[in-house]
Amino acid sequence: MKTGFQQKLINWYSINKRELPWRGSKDPYTIWLSEVILQQTQVKQGLPYFLVFKNNFPSVLDLARASEQEVLKLWQGLGYYSRARNLHKTAKIVEDAYNGEFPKNYEELIQLPGIGDYTASAISSICIDEPHAVVDGNVYRFYSRYFGIDTPVNSSKAKKEFKMLAQDLLPAAERGEFNQAVMEFGSRHCRPKSPGCESCVFSSSCFAHRYGKTDQFPVKIRKQKIRNRYFNYLLVQSNDNNRILMRKREHSDIWQNLYEFPLVETQLSVDDKSEYITDQLSEILKGDSFHAYLFNQDDITHKLSHQHIHTKFWIVETDSDLSDGIDVSMVNQYPVPVLIQDFIEEYGLKE
Repeated sequence: MKTGFQQKLINWYSINKRELPWRGSKDPYTIWLSEVILQQTQVKQGLPYFLVFKNNFPSVLDLARASEQEVLKLWQGLGYYSRARNLHKTAKIVEDAYNGEFPKNYEELIQLPGIGDYTASAISSICIDEPHAVVDGNVYRFYSRYFGIDTPVNSSKAKKEFKMLAQDLLPAAERGEFNQAVMEFGSRHCRPKSPGCESCVFSSSCFAHRYGKTDQFPVKIRKQKIRNRYFNYLLVQSNDNNRILMRKREHSDIWQNLYEFPLVETQLSVDDKSEYITDQLSEILKGDSFHAYLFNQDDITHKLSHQHIHTKFWIVETDSDLSDGIDVSMVNQYPVPVLIQDFIEEYGLKE
């Protein structure tokens, strides 16, 4: 028998849940794909990506047999690209180690790249009703407000505390349904800003609502300091405009394995009189002549979670044949950061 809390939540969900293409499915591949795409991503932004991935890779084997470049290109614009790399890596492991059958139980799922407690709990509870409660940002927010928990949700202590609470609240049956209900409630009703307290089924028993402290929960430790970085991207193109230089970001940093123009990172923003940029271009072009000018005088600022990237794009024309470059007509086949894709479209560098 369900408690009053559990029943209220299930009843709310039965009336208010969104019709989404993965809802009602017990296929672990489908659930996994949706959960990975929706990590740190709102449904309205992630849904088109889910549909594109499902259309291009109907099964985990289709995904495993794609190239990483194909996967990253389809992921382009969604951010947190390590998710896409782990998605592809996991698909290959499922093909090799599980004969293409995506695992459903928690213990096997948790071993796969990019799958943590939350994703393994969601898949195993939805697919085979295993007793694993989900804990994500929506759950932290809802439970901290309802129970008045002031443990900072971004502390190590919170992970264990909220997981234990979520496990206690998990019903004896329909665990997958309950997990989806609590995530949906946090996402759609107990929102970060302007939560629907006045029409909430829990308003009479919610600690934060009773004491007028909704805006004080969840409690968070002060955010990490933002790091400012200054990027200078060099669009080096042959004078016949047929070839350009592009590089793959292979080092461990943002946008790993995406492609970009040659990059010069500086300590501060520079202007079109920068001798350092000129020196770097001379090195890149091995002494060949060139003409360089700024495309944008003011920095374009691209904000990531803990970094702000302040960017200038330089147009560089050279008589070099750029034998190590790519044909300009191929540029849109390469996965690039949104920052560069926006420039490509504005500059008109596409087929």
